[in-house]
Amino acid sequence: MGVVDMTNPPTKDFFASPALSLSLAGIFRDTGATAAAAASMEVEEGDEGSGGGGEGESGNKKDDTVEISSENSGPARSRSEDDLLDHNDEDDDDADKTQKKKRKKYHRHTADQIREMEALFKESPHPDEKQRQQLSKQLGLAPRQVKFWFQNRRTQIKAIQERHENSLLKQEMEKLREENKSMRETINKACCINCGLATTAKDGSITAEEQQLRIENAKLKAEVEKLRRVIGKYPLGASTTGSCSAENDQENRSSLDFYTGIFGLEKSRIMEIVNQAMEELQKMATAGEPLWVRSVETDREILNYDEYVKVFSVDNLSNERPKRSIEASRETGVVFVDLPRLVQSFMDANQWKEMFPCIISKAATVDVICHGEAPNKNGAVQLMFAELQMLTPLVPTREVYFVRYCKQLSAEEWAVVDVSIDKVEENIDASLVKCRKRPSGCIIQDKSNGHCKVIWVEHLECQKSTVHTLYRTIFSGGLAFGARHWMATLQHQCERLVFFMATNVPTKDSTGVATLAGRKSILKLAQRMTWSFCHAIGASSYHTWNKVTRKTGEDIRVSSRKNLNDPGEPLGVIVCAVSSVWLPVSPTILFDFLRDESRRNEWDIMSTGGPVQSIANLAKGKDRGNAVTIQTMKSKENSMWVLQDSCTNAFESMVVFAPVDITGIQSVITGCDSSNMAILPSGFSILPDGLESRPLVITSRHKKSNDTEGGSLLTIAFQILTNSSQTAKLTMESVESVNTIISCTLRNIKTSLQCEDG
Repeated sequence: MGVVDMTNPPTKDFFASPALSLSLAGIFRDTGATAAAAASMEVEEGDEGSGGGGEGESGNKKDDTVEISSENSGPARSRSEDDLLDHNDEDDDDADKTQKKKRKKYHRHTADQIREMEALFKESPHPDEKQRQQLSKQLGLAPRQVKFWFQNRRTQIKAIQERHENSLLKQEMEKLREENKSMRETINKACCINCGLATTAKDGSITAEEQQLRIENAKLKAEVEKLRRVIGKYPLGASTTGSCSAENDQENRSSLDFYTGIFGLEKSRIMEIVNQAMEELQKMATAGEPLWVRSVETDREILNYDEYVKVFSVDNLSNERPKRSIEASRETGVVFVDLPRLVQSFMDANQWKEMFPCIISKAATVDVICHGEAPNKNGAVQLMFAELQMLTPLVPTREVYFVRYCKQLSAEEWAVVDVSIDKVEENIDASLVKCRKRPSGCIIQDKSNGHCKVIWVEHLECQKSTVHTLYRTIFSGGLAFGARHWMATLQHQCERLVFFMATNVPTKDSTGVATLAGRKSILKLAQRMTWSFCHAIGASSYHTWNKVTRKTGEDIRVSSRKNLNDPGEPLGVIVCAVSSVWLPVSPTILFDFLRDESRRNEWDIMSTGGPVQSIANLAKGKDRGNAVTIQTMKSKENSMWVLQDSCTNAFESMVVFAPVDITGIQSVITGCDSSNMAILPSGFSILPDGLESRPLVITSRHKKSNDTEGGSLLTIAFQILTNSSQTAKLTMESVESVNTIISCTLRNIKTSLQCEDG
């Protein structure tokens, strides 16, 4: 129930206006009985635009008959209005007497006249000119008198009705006020059953993710209180480090208490840990053999763990925790982005998530330990949470809490290090102790002209778990969440940004779109489409996947959701179906086949076998496979336009597409904003099967073309709007429909690539 605002009631009460009563009484001054009658009149602004006054019928004197046929418009009644009043012939003959008395005698309407006008009023409250003329002749009145009487009568009726409605509204508002007061008292007393805190929130825009973090925080505080009772109170030290100013300490006072509770550590100890992690990251990034050994078979660097334990004096915890595995990898590359912008993207959780849409499904800055030096964030330390995913529901996500520390090493070199702190996960949620970060991160070197050299180190300690057969090899080789994956994604996103901002794209790489604004608008829409696709098909806790095994043998996962208010996708019930398969085809061949519009009719059942033509083609990277296209499929019934975004990098490839409204996409081509254009993407994710990453396999084929090596892990996903009603429920027919689409598409792909028996 909403709060009722009593400060502005819907109807103003004009009847109690003292000024209005005085102005009316002034008309009847020197006329005692009629003045009293005027004071009791009910006057409301008329519906004719110029207002009107009520007609006084109660103040009758035997000798004086007074006729009111003017428009009483309240306190601002003008002299010209008095001139409109009718006066009798006796006053015309004696003008001098009239001036001396300064009063005019008026005639009231007779009872018969009023009766006739009342009868017509019941039938027609707004008589036309002809009716007024006829009535005036019948009653011996001027047409103007008849007009004024009807106007005053309408005003009087309206005033009575509004007074009654106003009275009812006031009663209703009193009820609402009492009900609102009662509900507020109930809410203030209520507590959340999960966290034990009051359920009220000053900010109504708190997201579900923020609410979940608050619940986790409340659970943590309860656990801390238990520990304090058993062990004793933790010290709350006030020591600081050189990278945090006194002002920041004041800002972080609540955070200091919070972290002391979580870690059982003083803030100075946290800073000591991240500084040690920074030193380790620098050594891990720059050291060669014997710490890192290059594999002959895969040409990838492998961490010599025995050497690592000796160099960094790390306790070998294999006996203590035999069910945990170590994943370590290092990758070096050049990215097309300026250093300050890259650093900022790492320190802002939302920008970081957008930079790696295919890896990060959730990201949040839980709290800030040290704000660092503005504006470049040098020395900033913050506790972060991330949920890492692969683009398939078959691989469970990894949830990790870590502290991120950003530091400027020299004028042209920065470092960003992540490290998990002991016992943090157990304190926050024991179920999350599946993955933790040893010192990981990147060293960023400014190479001028908008280029940066990045050395990425990824070092994870993860709980061993059963991995789906399809992805066992790619996991055992450390590729799934390794440095190569992060680096390839970073390079691709930075290159995409460069092409988005470019103003000198060659004509051959930008066909079908005439203006730069149109090019940017199309690329922006395609990027949003791909982000939405990545968000929809992973194993994130955003989704609940149900396994559907079909007679044809496909292992399909289905999830559904309702879109209630997001203008970026269709409103209603949306079903997403995903299936992952292995194909004995190289990723390069598979990617080129799926992105080629000339071969789309070989696998796309929506094309009904008809020809597909490209209307526009926009490059967004140096590789020809990185492009956005607008395609048209013509059939006997109608034509359909499809927006397609194809992406490829050193680790994975994607082909994402969605049918689009023809009128809407044409406006986007001209440069119009595309943020509210509804789009529902489907598509493919392609990964190498990882067989080449097995270090124990010796092969002489590694120098041959990639087209002859290994197979591909293909994830196919389709999303359909099953019902545009937001109250509808998921039906088995819609689930079967989207499953059939996946089965038929997979069968067509296998047939075209001649791998039905693969």
